[in-house]
Amino acid sequence: MYTQQVIDHFNNPRNVGAIPDADGIGTIGDPDCGDFIRIYIRVKNDRLEEVVFEACGCPASIATTSILTELAQGKTVDQAFAITEMDIVRALGGLPDPKIHCSNLGAAALRQAILYYRQGKKNEGREA
Repeated sequence: MYTQQVIDHFNNPRNVGAIPDADGIGTIGDPDCGDFIRIYIRVKNDRLEEVVFEACGCPASIATTSILTELAQGKTVDQAFAITEMDIVRALGGLPDPKIHCSNLGAAALRQAILYYRQGKKNEGREA
């Protein structure tokens, strides 16, 4: 059974959308053929100023990514990178055991977006 927090974040996901010219983008899954999570970040003064997501997946994956955006926003890049799957599960008041793996998707996409940002890929391929 899902907690009230999971149901709320699934029915009313926070921070849904995309960021044009994001500082970092991370995608887990395959948007062409199944479940996926894509996280966009905007960084200012080493803090995640904006964290938004696009998703196609089960209620647990949408809810876990929604709460993740709230946990990450305002954190330093290092603090956000350190958010664990269990931090996400705890913030939602728990998940059924078969759905715990869903918390991995958003956390992995966030870490990928941060790595993208750290590697300076935002400007790669653009003319100076």
